[in-house]
Amino acid sequence: MSACRKSAIYRTGYIAAIAVGLVALPIAIAQATGTTIAETGSTLIYPLFRAWIDAYAKVDPAVHMTAGATGSGAGIAQAIAKQVQIGTSDAYMSDNEAMANPQILNIPIAISAQTVQVNLPELRGRELKLSGPVLAGIYSGAIREWNANPIAELNPGVSLPRHAIVPVRRAESSGDTFIFTQFLSFSAEDTHNSWGNTVGYGTTANWPSVSGELTATGNQGMVQTVARTPYAVGYVGGSFQDDAAKAGLITAMLENQDGKFLLPTPATVTAAAAELTPRTPADERLTLVFAPGVNSYPLINYEYAMVAEQQSNQQSAQAIANFLLWCISPQGGSADTLLKPVHFIALPTSIRARSELQITKIH
Repeated sequence: MSACRKSAIYRTGYIAAIAVGLVALPIAIAQATGTTIAETGSTLIYPLFRAWIDAYAKVDPAVHMTAGATGSGAGIAQAIAKQVQIGTSDAYMSDNEAMANPQILNIPIAISAQTVQVNLPELRGRELKLSGPVLAGIYSGAIREWNANPIAELNPGVSLPRHAIVPVRRAESSGDTFIFTQFLSFSAEDTHNSWGNTVGYGTTANWPSVSGELTATGNQGMVQTVARTPYAVGYVGGSFQDDAAKAGLITAMLENQDGKFLLPTPATVTAAAAELTPRTPADERLTLVFAPGVNSYPLINYEYAMVAEQQSNQQSAQAIANFLLWCISPQGGSADTLLKPVHFIALPTSIRARSELQITKIH
C-alpha cells in the first residue's frame, strides 16, 4: 500500500471502533425562537438537506434554515470564515486545513455513493464495466476512444463504438472531485505512472489537458452536460442517479479491490462502509473510497457537516446541536423515508456515537 493511501486512511492513527454511550436525542426539542441556521456546500447532499429542512420545520418551527448548493470547497471555506453555521462537504478537511483551523469539527452525518455516468447511445439499456485505471486513462488522455482495448477487455461481447470519449469534470472546488480522484489514485497505486503518482487527489486537481474535455458546475450541471453530449463520461453524486437515469445515461459498473464489478445499491454501499468505518478516528476524518471486500462498491464517502465548536451565542449553538443530533437519529433525519429517496444510508451505530460526541463540543 502506498504512503499516499496510508496517509488518507490512517492519517490520525488507527483507532478501533469502541462502544460508547449514545447521546440521548431530545424527544421534545426546546424551541429557540428566531434562530437562523445557514448551510452551504456539497451539491451531493443538497437534495437530502432540503428534505431535512422541510421535515425539521415540523420538529422545531422556530428555527429558520437555509441551504445552498455551492460545492464542498465553498462549504469548508464558508464554515471556516463563519459565513455559515454549517458547511457541508463530501471531503474531510485536509491535514493542513485541520491544523490551521482546529476549531472546525468534521462531523459525518450520512453515507453516500458516487456514480460514473456515461452517454453511449449505442448501449442504452445495456451494462458497461469500467475500472479505476481505465477511468484514469480516460481522464489523462491515454485512452481516447470507447472501443479502445482497455475498455473492450472489460466488456467482452459488447459492441463499443469507435468514437472519441468526452471526459467531463467539475469546474469548481468539489468533494465529488476529491472522491473521484481518490478512486483513480488508490485503484492503481502500484503503477509507476499511476494517477496517484502524477496527479493525486483533492477537491481541486491539476487535471491533465485532454482534447475535447468539458467542465460542469455542481452535480446537476454534470448530469445535464453528460446528457447533452453523446459519448461523454462524468462522475455524479449518488443523490442524482435518478436524474441521470431519466436522462438516459448508463450507470457504469465499477471494479472494486476484489475485481468484482458492482453498481451502487444499499447492499453494496453498506458492505463497503462496514469494511472501513471501524477504522474511523476520533476526529472522523477518513476516506471510505476503494474499500476491500467482494461486495463493496468502491466509490462511497462520509457526508460531513463542518461546524465551528464556538458559536456566536448559546441559543445558536443549541439549535445547531439539536438539528445535527436529529439528522443522525434513526427516529429523525436518518429514517429510511428520508434517506432512501435520495440514495443515502445511515451512519453505523458506532459512527453515530462518534458524531454525537463531536456534536456535544458545539457551544
